[in-house]
Amino acid sequence: MRNTLLAILLFLFQIAIYAQDGVMVQGTVTDSAGQPLPGASVVVQGTTTGTQTDFDGNFTLDNVPSDGILSISYLGFVTQEIGIDGSSTISIALSEDAQALDEVVVVGYGTQKKSDLTSSIVSVDTESMEKVPTGQLMQAVQGKAAGVQISSQGSPGESPEIIIRGVNSVYGDSNPLFVVDGVFFDSIDFLNASEIESLSILKDASAAAIYGVEASNGVILITTKGGKFNRNASISYTGYTGVQTAQNVLQMANSEQFVNFALESGSDSEIASVNSAMQRFGRSRINPNVPNVNTDWYDEVLRKAMTQNHDISINGGSENIAYSVGGNFFYQDGILDMNNSYERFNLRTKLDIKANDWLKVGGSIVYSNATKFDDEASAWQLAYFAVPILPVYDYLYTEADPLPYSDAKEIGYRGSQNPFPLMDNSDLKSNIRRTVANFYADFQLIPEQLNFKTSLSYNHAGTTGRSVKLPYYVTDDYQRSVDESSITRSQVTNESYVLDNVLTYQNTFDDHDLTLMGGMSYRDNYGSYFGTTGYFDPSGAFVRDKEQTWYIKNTSTDSQTSTDSNDTYPYRNYGFSYFGRAAYKFKDRYLAYATYRAEGTNKYDETYVYLPAFGLGWVLSEESFMKDVSFIDYFKLRGGWGRLANGSVPASDGGVGSSTVQTVFNDQYYTGTQFETISDNISWEFTEETNIGISAKFLDSRLSLEADYFIKDTKDMVIPLSPLVGTEVSYQNVGSVRNKGIELAIGYNGKIGKDFGYSINANFSKLENEVTDLYTQPYIERGSAEFRQMIIKGQPIDVFYGYDIEGVYQTQAEIDSDPVAQSAIAGGTNISPGYFKYKDVDGSGELDADDRVYLGAPVPDYFYGGSINLNYKNWDFSTSFYGQGGNVILNRNRAEVIWTTGRNVDAELAKNRWTGEGSTNAFPSSEGYRQSWNQKLSNFFLQEGDFFRIQNIQLAYTLKNDKLPEIRFSLTADRPFLWTKGYNGFNPEVGFDGIDSQTYPIPSTYTFGMSIKI
Repeated sequence: MRNTLLAILLFLFQIAIYAQDGVMVQGTVTDSAGQPLPGASVVVQGTTTGTQTDFDGNFTLDNVPSDGILSISYLGFVTQEIGIDGSSTISIALSEDAQALDEVVVVGYGTQKKSDLTSSIVSVDTESMEKVPTGQLMQAVQGKAAGVQISSQGSPGESPEIIIRGVNSVYGDSNPLFVVDGVFFDSIDFLNASEIESLSILKDASAAAIYGVEASNGVILITTKGGKFNRNASISYTGYTGVQTAQNVLQMANSEQFVNFALESGSDSEIASVNSAMQRFGRSRINPNVPNVNTDWYDEVLRKAMTQNHDISINGGSENIAYSVGGNFFYQDGILDMNNSYERFNLRTKLDIKANDWLKVGGSIVYSNATKFDDEASAWQLAYFAVPILPVYDYLYTEADPLPYSDAKEIGYRGSQNPFPLMDNSDLKSNIRRTVANFYADFQLIPEQLNFKTSLSYNHAGTTGRSVKLPYYVTDDYQRSVDESSITRSQVTNESYVLDNVLTYQNTFDDHDLTLMGGMSYRDNYGSYFGTTGYFDPSGAFVRDKEQTWYIKNTSTDSQTSTDSNDTYPYRNYGFSYFGRAAYKFKDRYLAYATYRAEGTNKYDETYVYLPAFGLGWVLSEESFMKDVSFIDYFKLRGGWGRLANGSVPASDGGVGSSTVQTVFNDQYYTGTQFETISDNISWEFTEETNIGISAKFLDSRLSLEADYFIKDTKDMVIPLSPLVGTEVSYQNVGSVRNKGIELAIGYNGKIGKDFGYSINANFSKLENEVTDLYTQPYIERGSAEFRQMIIKGQPIDVFYGYDIEGVYQTQAEIDSDPVAQSAIAGGTNISPGYFKYKDVDGSGELDADDRVYLGAPVPDYFYGGSINLNYKNWDFSTSFYGQGGNVILNRNRAEVIWTTGRNVDAELAKNRWTGEGSTNAFPSSEGYRQSWNQKLSNFFLQEGDFFRIQNIQLAYTLKNDKLPEIRFSLTADRPFLWTKGYNGFNPEVGFDGIDSQTYPIPSTYTFGMSIKI
């Protein structure tokens, strides 16, 4: 790879060195009134040489042919072409173009001017996305779009979780629909940021309804980069390499803290284990009461890890052909010290051909080949639990193979605890191959007015999985023998076809602007799965260290079994849809928009579903009474309503089951059979959303504002329904949930002097999620019995449900005077000073289930992001930030004490434990922590999820030289700083379930990058 990159760079430099000499041209670009146009594009026609005007409308171009022609363009103005004829200084005044007032935004099955939008649609700056060193495109979008919640994942190759405007369903998923060049996806883990031309997010129903049942959770539209007509070939390379390191590493109790905690617990078994550790490993010279071991298990399992990315593309075009060819290589090693990595290689090509004046054809193909080695998920929890008085290796095991892993059972603990045997002897490999193709033909039936476009898209994704559990030996009671070692092979295939035919009519007459679109779509999705597991044959050809022997054929025949796909595969969903859109504008100030889709599918008994949407807009700044308001350049009120249907809810299931039961009648024991009939009646979940918004620009368009208020009601929500009689549970469309919120996005750009420019952007989102109907049921229990979550009317989905702690009992007298404590003691519960004091919510004088309260929800109810960008001559600097709050996180690791004692504790608990009257009113004593009275789900185990993080910092310099191509060097720190509010863990992004148990830490990444354009 290194030699290949050097060869590419040498080739690019050689091309640049032999470039022809030319003249330097300076100039100014203004509007018809003489006002400068900053950011105007100035390109030498027929070449890739170009620049943009500065804040004063000035530009400088080097090496321009003396007979060259400049093409000058600016959004909203008529493009001009001017010959320089050897001139070195020119001035150009552009006239306004009524047909190109502002940015064009990709919407469903077409485009619209941003000024004509009535829906809530946000475009994400692709240049800012390229600054984020990640293999997951949507991780680079975090914090850049109001209303879009993204929870990143630390494990290499893992896609982030995404929610647009709240959770809509408890039985279906909340994943948005991705549409890439017209192809539907549920994940875009095969794309790299450098491959993206534009990314638009359709947030509200009036925008998304045109895409039908796949769009119930919002739509993310992506257009990949392509060539340009009448452009010479341009070659570009972008790459970076860097290192990842764990951020905010959780501090666990060291040996001295742990021993003190264990001795204070009063547990004979824990004290005996400490003594056994001293006998086996010796005593510390610093403190002879502590074993001569002080293992920081997180320090042991974590490592610094490399990452790199390289992208090269060739783009260009003649008068009739535009082309783009490129490739990308991405590699990320995991920070967990095992065979844990993600590698992806992409090839892409895009071609557009003007066959004649009325026909344009083209297509694109993306091929992605990825290899992923998953982490051993249990390693994180084992590292948390492993006691610090245990070393990684115990060299008293003289016959161990391959390594003498230590064993906590040897010193009296229940489990072996050491994570390394699993990490070193697991091989979790997946090969993921994807082919995406899209072909189209665009017919201009009436030039500039009526066109017909037909397109066929194909998506094939195949995943070959291999999970190997290798043997290791330590002692007779701590090993995985060959016949206990296994291999699982699996093959998952998903295919989809989409055929779209779209007819579009556009016309402008007098003060009227009309667009009509109608179309049909056929889609066919298919998936299959095959898997088998076997245990290796000790007498066979299997060899631990030879990967070529890791096959099912080397397992014992009688051990081979098929693996269960949990009824997910095989499947085939297909559907046929009709859709249409009408957009009308009068005098550039009154806007109307409507869409309708009739979608047919084989998934539910209700074959067709009908999804209308509409929007209205009023551009107040075009009214005569606003003309004298000088500081307002543009002001639009917009509103919309739409209806969506959720197609992610599983289809109905039904069947009859039986079970054996025993009972006693008249002192006689009887055995019988109980029959259960499950009858689901599942259909569409419907979401109706109203959105009201403002779009505005002020102060010569330097200040921009987008504000939205929405109410989104999901009706006919599928929920489990308990019968009035019996135990059978069925799923029915009888629930409802409401999401409502406010979104703000503001931006300002300006300039100080001639060379210093800046821009500031920020967004804020406030979201309320509320269950509004459960069909007479008081609640629905979720989660486990020990860590209960609830769905209940008036609360957010999956709110945590437990006990409220008022403090810690400080004295025996306080216990004696508390009716709740006395009632528990009378029932046989031990309560001592240092134990929790729970709130008696119902005033009954005893602690029971009626005293449980709602302790918080897992999904944040507000989040925000922003960026600051500075540029000075050839230097540029940028930083971005992200934060969220209003949610709680279940510290499941700390709460796991309910299952077994004899595990390590975090340093915060060890340092702040109750040690006597007045020492703390928030933490239990060491003895109390291990007692069931203190282990109930309470706000002690729940922590605030609020955090603020610096997302990205980048400093870059662009080298411009007449004899060299444009080269940009950059230094980037991604996710370098994090501040939390009371959270005790690596990173509060634990996923939208709000449970921190075995969460892979999100690393900080530091890279050096370079891009070259020729």
